[in-house]
Amino acid sequence: MAKSLTLIIVCIFLFSLSSPALSSFFSNAIDFWCNKTPHPQTCKDFVSVNYHPLEDGIPKTAFQFKNLILRIAMHQSVKAQSQIMWLGNKCRSKQEKTAWSDCITLYQDTINLLNQALHPTKQSTGYDLQTWLSTALTNIETCQTGFHELGVVDNVLPLIPNKNISEIISDFLALNNASSFIPPKTNKNGFPRWLSPNDRKLLESPPSLSPDVVVAKDGSGNFETIKEALKVVPKMSQKRFVIYVKRGVYNENIEIENSMKNVMLYGDGIRLTIISGSRSVGGGSTTFNSATVAITGDGFIGRGITFRNSAGPENHQAVAVRCGGDLSVFYRCAFEGYQDTLYVHSQRQFYRECCIYGTVDFIFGNAAVVFQSCNIYARRPMQKQKIAITAQGRTDPNQNTGICIQNSRVMAAEDLAPVLSSFKTFLGRPWREYSRTVFLQTYLDAMIDPSGWLEWKDDFALDTLYYGEYKNLGPRASTRGRVKWRGYRAIISASEASKFTVENFIGGRSWLPGTGIPFFSGLYD
Repeated sequence: MAKSLTLIIVCIFLFSLSSPALSSFFSNAIDFWCNKTPHPQTCKDFVSVNYHPLEDGIPKTAFQFKNLILRIAMHQSVKAQSQIMWLGNKCRSKQEKTAWSDCITLYQDTINLLNQALHPTKQSTGYDLQTWLSTALTNIETCQTGFHELGVVDNVLPLIPNKNISEIISDFLALNNASSFIPPKTNKNGFPRWLSPNDRKLLESPPSLSPDVVVAKDGSGNFETIKEALKVVPKMSQKRFVIYVKRGVYNENIEIENSMKNVMLYGDGIRLTIISGSRSVGGGSTTFNSATVAITGDGFIGRGITFRNSAGPENHQAVAVRCGGDLSVFYRCAFEGYQDTLYVHSQRQFYRECCIYGTVDFIFGNAAVVFQSCNIYARRPMQKQKIAITAQGRTDPNQNTGICIQNSRVMAAEDLAPVLSSFKTFLGRPWREYSRTVFLQTYLDAMIDPSGWLEWKDDFALDTLYYGEYKNLGPRASTRGRVKWRGYRAIISASEASKFTVENFIGGRSWLPGTGIPFFSGLYD
């Protein structure tokens, strides 16, 4: 009798769930949350398919609904990656295969990031989630870009479900950005929170010559190539693994993979230790895959090394370093190339006392990145080319990304100086719709065009971009002749400029001279 009664109650309960009134209640709850997103219909369509009231319950809070959106994004990304794997057999050329291969890598990274967001640690913050999902969105955009660069857009690319996943991630970014969160803090001694005391010692003074492994071309170390040394890096290690690269030119393409966390690569100085490659779009690579050094492992530190791409200006996009490792630091490094030299692809990055050389869009990508006390050199481009220093790639207004160049120097390289009148040089141009770049308290030499900034194509992104200048110095510091775009602003308010400082943009607090590296958390007096 008791069993029968239980069965009747369960049946009544299940019947009630299917009643029009309760179905309407569930539907109204979903509509309430989806209507807060930039893509409400996509949100409703995916939630209606993936939402199971009996298992999930009704999302009563923003946190619960964001978690549901994350699960949907993960489910769709896994499905997409499976579909992309299958599409390998449909590639009709080497170019398609190359772009397809990038997508495999990028979707796997997106799945890793979504998994990280779904299973955060106690230390994870809303700021972390915004960073990881901003990167996931950038990955999907990068997947598409490769097909366009190589001119193979009509076969495999239309079969990759990029748009729906992008919109779901964009919805999460909007919901998460509506929550109030504070960027991670730094320690009082001026180094980023993510650097351990031992790492700070490595940066404060020349590293001791007792690294984990030594790379030397002359055979005096453990390995003769960096690629060999990377094979012994422990996977997913929380302990810093230090690789000392002795003086010499290392002609190799290397990758600090996602599983290689907390790697430090240091050399004998930028004139002595050089890593050089020559991949390029002109040579058949995608921009993404052209990097001499590619970094996706979190917590990377580079010190005292020149990273070079020697493909030359005639081969167009040719990356020296592509960095997508979260919480990456470069100190006293040089980046040499022409078009697309330094690809600050994604995540949070910091560069101090570095030299960057290039011609077209030579600092580009969609990381949250601050350059401090760096020297930026415009080189001589090909005839009829215009020089653009930056090309920032923010595609969504809720991505917490952008390029900040502070207390640095923008100058002409030796090969450009004699022919300055033959080429125009600009601070940047909008690669993507919400491109965001600021120059704070930086010396701008005479080769910068008085208008300051360059259009990408016609009026694209001129209303939606954010380009700012604050208290710059030098012959081209005046903003009187700058572009009149709606998205450009000569920043007057210190509080607005402060949004892009180390403290507020990538989570720093104070950078004191006593550390050995004169970092600054805020604005210079």
